[in-house]
Amino acid sequence: MKIIMLGAPGAGKGTQAQRIAAKWNIPHISTGDIFRANIKNGTELGKKAKSYMDQGLLVPDELTVDLVVDRINQEDCANGYVLDGFPRTIPQAEALDEALKSLNDSLDYAINVEVPDENIINRMSGRRACLSCGATYHIVYNKTKTEGICDKCGSELVLRDDDKPETVQKRLSVYHDQTQPLIDYYTKKGIIKEVDGTLDMEAVFNAIVDILGE
Repeated sequence: MKIIMLGAPGAGKGTQAQRIAAKWNIPHISTGDIFRANIKNGTELGKKAKSYMDQGLLVPDELTVDLVVDRINQEDCANGYVLDGFPRTIPQAEALDEALKSLNDSLDYAINVEVPDENIINRMSGRRACLSCGATYHIVYNKTKTEGICDKCGSELVLRDDDKPETVQKRLSVYHDQTQPLIDYYTKKGIIKEVDGTLDMEAVFNAIVDILGE
């Protein structure tokens, strides 16, 4: 079962991708993890990616696709995988399709976790992060025992710049410009499946299970 997850930043697709991976015992693959693993292991692809990242540049599509294809060719992906955060653009999607085609392979599902922008802005501006241990909370959905203090290490929590409403709005604009066309792309291919991301986490996961089958 080869799946890609679509959805705006903060739609909860990463959480659902992890749950899919756990239930069907397939790897959850995010491009960030791939970059970090290759850089850490000093692979040729990793060195190339690092040279761009060190300059604050985006890793080119061609190299990103090479890294993803290298990852999905590994043994643990024999029964499938969940791609999270890739592809983000039509050129990436086309390059991935071409690469899979050369392996006589193709994607089975593109699952779009649909959440209105307003909900996402409210959700993300309620997030609080601990910069000491990395734990994250939410002022409504995942409160700490003591307001503003991390349950795990006792440090003060902060609203990260990434989660501020104005930043979230910018990220959503980029998403709609670049990634929204992917929904049309995968709709034409007949593999798109929509789930209502405004439901609680369990209900969203149950909807995905209904799509993928037990």
